[in-house]
Parts: sequence; structure tokens; C-alpha cells
Amino acid sequence: MTSEPTDAPTAEAIDEFVEEEQRLAQRLNKLRAAVLGANDGIVSIAALVVGVAAASSSHSAIATAGFAGLAAGALSMAVGEYVSVHSQRDAEEAQLEREKKWQEDRPEWELEQLTRLHMETGMTEKTARLAAKEQTEHDPLGAHARAHLGIDPDELVNPAHAGLASLLAFTVGGIAPILSILLGGESFRIPLTFVVVLAALATTGTFSAKIADSPYPRAIVRNVVGGSLAMAITYGIGALVGTTVV
Repeated sequence: MTSEPTDAPTAEAIDEFVEEEQRLAQRLNKLRAAVLGANDGIVSIAALVVGVAAASSSHSAIATAGFAGLAAGALSMAVGEYVSVHSQRDAEEAQLEREKKWQEDRPEWELEQLTRLHMETGMTEKTARLAAKEQTEHDPLGAHARAHLGIDPDELVNPAHAGLASLLAFTVGGIAPILSILLGGESFRIPLTFVVVLAALATTGTFSAKIADSPYPRAIVRNVVGGSLAMAITYGIGALVGTTVV
């Protein structure tokens, strides 16, 4: 961790600091999404294979269900994330197009709006108007997009990256319960899977707490309890169905 500078910061140092903070925020957002995707894969696939294992002792049936569920879940997550993020990008691009047209059709009105937006942050009218004029001369679309729409034109979301990240995260998370239940012996594969899954959930809970800078015990307990309930419920359903069929 770097120590805080004691001398008065230069403009270049401030710019570098802001850019580094922005890059860090982007990395944290991506890491947070990856952890959530992995957590979803762990819980979903663990619940599926435990439920099937409770209903059937067939190794091939469990493997088929596990890998089919993994493929379906990962692809569903990827497609859903791609469509969702693409819709968000489409909406952002449409807003930017409208803002660009307004800049051309009614520049005075847009300048006044930007001034008012700055005043809402605590600036005096004189300072806000001066800032709005300077920003409009430099980059009117970018200034309005950030202040009015909350959009950075240079940082629009990428649907392909989001979809691929979701697919990989879900797959990585779902592999652990599949391997544990397939590699374990018939007499202890379900308890082994419970242990492996709870350890994996504790790990993702720890990472999510670290990313959010929140208390570790709460995040870990939330993850472990939620995953345990999911597996217990599906195990009960599988045992009930298996008994009924027999």
C-alpha cells in the first residue's frame, strides 16, 4: 500500500490517482460479477447433483445430470447476461444519440441545464455557469452524458465480455460439486459434496466480503446457509422421489 503524499499534489499526480481509482473500481466490479457467477454455479449444480444422487445411485445418471446442468446453466447465464448488457448498451447509445441531437438543436437550453446540474452539487451559479461553459467548449456530449445521464461515453458496457465472463464463472463454480460427487465413493459422496461445496461457498463469501469491504462472518454465513438449504431441500426431494419410484 502506498503512503499518502505529504507535499502538495501536482495536477499530473491527481490525474494519475483518479485514473488508478477508476481502473480499480472497474476491476472490482468485474471481480464481484465473477464471484457472484461462481457462487451461482456452485449452488445450482450442487443442488442438482445432490438431488439426483439422493434419487439414484447410477454413476452415469449423476454425471449426465451434472454436466447437462452445468452446460445449461453456464449457457443460460451467458446468454442472459449478454442480452441484458446489450439492452443496457443499446439504451445508453440511444440516450447519447438524443443528447447529441439536443446539443445541435438547442445548445443554449443544454448549457442552462448543465449549469443547473452543477448548482445541485453545491456550486454557486457563477461557478456552475463558468464550469458549464468550459465543459461545453471542450466536450459537450461527454459533460452532459456524465452529469445528466450518468453515462461515460468512453466506458460503455461490453455485452460479449459480460456474457463470456458469466459463462466462465458459472462453469468454474459448478465443476467442484460435480467432481466431488463423481470421484467420491457411493457411501460418502453426498457428505463429501456437502463439505466441498460449503468450503467453496465460504471461499466465495470471503472474496465477496473482501471486495465489498464488509464483515467476513456475515458474508460467509449467508453463503453457507443459503447453499446448505438448497442442497438439503433438493436432497430431500431426490430421496422422496427415489423412494416413491422404488
